[in-house]
Amino acid sequence: MNRKELNAQQSDLRRTMLESDRHEEVIKGFLQQHALLHSAKMANLGLWSYEDTILDDMTDAQMRRIPQNREHSVLWCIWHIARIEDLTMNLLVANTEQVFDEGNWLVKTDASIFHTANAMSMDEISEFSAAVNIAALRNYRIAVGRRTREIVQGLKRENLKEKVRAERLQIVTEKGLVSKNAPGIIDYWSKRDIAGLLLMPATRHNLVHLNEAAQLKAKRS
Repeated sequence: MNRKELNAQQSDLRRTMLESDRHEEVIKGFLQQHALLHSAKMANLGLWSYEDTILDDMTDAQMRRIPQNREHSVLWCIWHIARIEDLTMNLLVANTEQVFDEGNWLVKTDASIFHTANAMSMDEISEFSAAVNIAALRNYRIAVGRRTREIVQGLKRENLKEKVRAERLQIVTEKGLVSKNAPGIIDYWSKRDIAGLLLMPATRHNLVHLNEAAQLKAKRS
């Protein structure tokens, strides 16, 4: 498996979602790609994992580092995709509490932030990356992925075409989960249906930032 194959899978999933009579294939395709974009421990299906391939042979220092001429660390990438998936799948799709809050992950991860990490300064990212508990962060992402799979397996055909509800987006805003300096994110979600959120962020967004993490890893020396 490689990035090219993951991109091809994403394109196949998008095409399948356009055909309303293929609901079971949509769910199966989503769960397959979602598993590949998380640690293998998340779904326990014996599949290759893009996350594990990137992270498992990196040192803590390498994951915390912001390489020269780059804006993020590998740990920022993992936090960002975990928080985005958590809030969109729980608050926007399922109308349930975030895994982050239910599991007290702010304390467990020793994180200096609770939001999605958009529009942070270099100093803020550096401070976050130096302090966050790496094992806890990876365990949080596993918990998020498992909850997402529960939610998606419970979706009916008609749910996929439902628009994101304004009152749920208001909760995201009121909780300060997305920076006021990144208003385009809320606007983007407001125009999506549930199927759109399964593509972006729950699979495509994860792939984008895992690709970024792979590029950051290449600059680790």
